[in-house]
Amino acid sequence: MANRNAIVLAAGKGTRMKSKLYKVLHQVCGKTMVEHVVNQLSKANIDNIVTVVGFGADTVKQTLGSRTSFALQQQQLGTGHAVMQTKDLLGDAEGETLVVSGDTPLFTAETFNHLFEYHEQRHAAATILTSVAPDPTGYGRIVRNDVGIVERIVEQKDATKEEQAIKEINTGVYCFDNAKLFEALKKINNDNAQGEYYLTDVIAILKQQGEVVTAYRDNDFNETMGVNDRVALARANKIMQARINKHLMQQGVSMIDPSTTYIDADVKIGQDTVIEGGVVIKGNTTIGSDCFIGSGSRIIDTTIHDGVKVISSTLESSEMHTGSDIGPNSHLRPNAEIGKNVHIGNFCEVKKAYIGDGTKVGHLTYIGNATLGKNINVGCGVVFVNYDGSKKHHTNVGDHAFIGSNSNLVAPVNIAADSFIAAGSTITDSTERFDMAIARQRQTNKPNYAKKLPW
Repeated sequence: MANRNAIVLAAGKGTRMKSKLYKVLHQVCGKTMVEHVVNQLSKANIDNIVTVVGFGADTVKQTLGSRTSFALQQQQLGTGHAVMQTKDLLGDAEGETLVVSGDTPLFTAETFNHLFEYHEQRHAAATILTSVAPDPTGYGRIVRNDVGIVERIVEQKDATKEEQAIKEINTGVYCFDNAKLFEALKKINNDNAQGEYYLTDVIAILKQQGEVVTAYRDNDFNETMGVNDRVALARANKIMQARINKHLMQQGVSMIDPSTTYIDADVKIGQDTVIEGGVVIKGNTTIGSDCFIGSGSRIIDTTIHDGVKVISSTLESSEMHTGSDIGPNSHLRPNAEIGKNVHIGNFCEVKKAYIGDGTKVGHLTYIGNATLGKNINVGCGVVFVNYDGSKKHHTNVGDHAFIGSNSNLVAPVNIAADSFIAAGSTITDSTERFDMAIARQRQTNKPNYAKKLPW
């Protein structure tokens, strides 16, 4: 097999996106568009990947890192000009070179491999990746002769009525014999209305020289879609979302309503987990087997172990161990770690805290900057008071402790194992094992006072 090279065109600003963010850095299901392209090229076993950068060059470089080399296009003078900028890196390379745009996030490694194989089998100088568009308006048309050989690419504005009726379109992806590509690039010019150097002119030059120019048709038109505005970006997200969800379901994940379930590209989910509709799972999230994720849940950068139940809750940068459950309407904030078989009730919030195995946390409770042991009972409305106005302080609660409802634990404080906090107490002092702490004002009853009230 010949060496495989790839050039990713990612220098454009993307003015139609109406954004401060450069076009190829807009995300589709949790990854920038250019990352999707480079990742699929890597899966296709490309020997050399070169990304042409321009607008936002430093940010694009930072995003892609060592996965690719880079060439700078200081002035955006067309696709042909962009490819010319890779000469120092690829001009003398052997083999075949694929050219693809960085704003086409839906292409797969399988399609790239098929394109290379088709190109190599036919000993072509150039192979155009085409597709059949339901509405080809705006695309360059592929004109073939009566035996199916590609004659030329004709742009919409230059096409006759007969040519405009052609539905096979140019996707803007090409595979070239590398040496012939760079030789032909020397012959193109910018003698056109835009004053730009077009890569399509290379196709015309190779054809005039009698070289073999072929076209490989991609049967999935959606895959070939380029993203030029927010409408197309939303459509690309929807297509990618459906692709991700289909793959997960094929791997044994149940989704009650896939059309309303949003899952980012890097999320991992185990078998026999059930996900209801209206769920959002993003970032670097891993969910184990036999879990249940209820509707309205939002999970970001979180690790969930086997057999966990999440009901209509938000989890951020946290971890839930096997058999634990949370919700409805609770919130794990960053650095919350929930042990095995822990129950977190409704309307609770946990931040920067560890909750040990078997502990039960009642509803309407806040736990922040704390370490809780095993088999603790935390009643309703308990507040771990961790902030003094300038610094956060830590609370420790030992195994088997009982924290009565509506208690305030004012940090820094240590609640010893097997101690008991009476309901309604505000605790400022540490306890010893088996202590019962009561810190509330004694009740006073005023006889007949209610008769004086105005209602």
